[in-house]
Amino acid sequence: MRRTLFQELEDRGLIAQVSDKAGLSKHLEEGSRTLYCGFDPTADSLHIGNLVPLMTLRRFQAFGHRPILLLGGATGLIGDPSGRSDERGLNESDVVADWVERIKSQVAGFLDFEGNNAAIMTNNLDWTRGMSVIDFLRDVGKHFSVNAMIQRDSVRTRIERDGEGISFTEFSYVLLQAMDYAELAKRYGCTVQIGGSDQWGNIVSGMDLTRRSLRLETFAMTVPLVTKADGSKFGKTASGAIWLDPRKTSPYSFYQFWFNCADADVANFLKVFTFLKLDEIAGFQAEVAEVPEGRRAQEKLADEVTWLVHGDEGVTSAQRITAALFNGMFETLTEQDLDQLQLDGMDGSESGDPHLGLLTALVQSGLAPSNGAARKLVLSKGISVNGVLQDDEARVLDWSDALFGRFYLLRRGKKNWHLLVRSLGRALLISQ
Repeated sequence: MRRTLFQELEDRGLIAQVSDKAGLSKHLEEGSRTLYCGFDPTADSLHIGNLVPLMTLRRFQAFGHRPILLLGGATGLIGDPSGRSDERGLNESDVVADWVERIKSQVAGFLDFEGNNAAIMTNNLDWTRGMSVIDFLRDVGKHFSVNAMIQRDSVRTRIERDGEGISFTEFSYVLLQAMDYAELAKRYGCTVQIGGSDQWGNIVSGMDLTRRSLRLETFAMTVPLVTKADGSKFGKTASGAIWLDPRKTSPYSFYQFWFNCADADVANFLKVFTFLKLDEIAGFQAEVAEVPEGRRAQEKLADEVTWLVHGDEGVTSAQRITAALFNGMFETLTEQDLDQLQLDGMDGSESGDPHLGLLTALVQSGLAPSNGAARKLVLSKGISVNGVLQDDEARVLDWSDALFGRFYLLRRGKKNWHLLVRSLGRALLISQ
């Protein structure tokens, strides 16, 4: 018996709220439908939390439906008050436009833009840019009750906070997002909107506006906000958010985030963030219980998600760096691999000193608290430089044997690393 899309989403834990469960399930089974999800440019990159709705759009497309990726060139200029306790700062229009272009390139690879149910990418600035305030108030605002709007959690909590409040700008955000649903229904026959569970109020408002203005039945569905089994926040590390842009989070660090996930989380993450079959995931789940030290499930998760976001090159680079650091295969590293490590892969520092003593480097890097402690570490063979154990306390790091003339990988023990990078600007001044 053929599995339905709804069954697939439920089995993967990808349904949080639905406006009409039976109605939406029937609607999706009766033919190819058009659905959309919006992404506001609140930064110059999306983060891994955005992968959940992105990949859900892809699942819809795999079942024959037509997805629309809506970029919030207009709503991004306003700011969604949902989930916030304070007012957002407003960004300049050229900044938001640049962020839209960056995000456009990130999301394009997730969907198929050719074929019978080819995906559509659009920008809500297209239909708001030329709209007058009078038209907006008459055509959109007339359908909304202020009494109902102030009862929304995102508004009420802000109003009730002493000295905070909410501006008319953010208060009006829901009208702009609702207008998106009505506009996409009119242009493309869109009848389903999906989004994160924190967007439920905005999505339902769009359903209401579409019904009132177009007399069209529409549906709403949200995906859950992913959480970790221990209750800690998903998608954050000590160094900050995990971004999709490789200039903000390197493919290696991206890979390591998934590889290091807990045993209790890996099966759920495989369901949500990969397209592996459920029976294959069940096999990995059983292996986690039987041979947890093997970490094959985490390795598969890291491979799959890194490939989706960064492609073959990103995966092979991340695997190469991992092998070098954990198996000593430093000869396989490329200069680009080391640039990734400098970006966010490990603790590091720069030096332009052409005659940097090893003991000094260990102290300056934090691998040793003092010269005396550094000397003991070296003499006891507890320090390696570019994979080679050191026993000469008088060793000078003169960059002649640095990787690509720029990098020294310092290691204390098995897990404490520091990347020393040659500061070319200072080195040039010294040579002159």
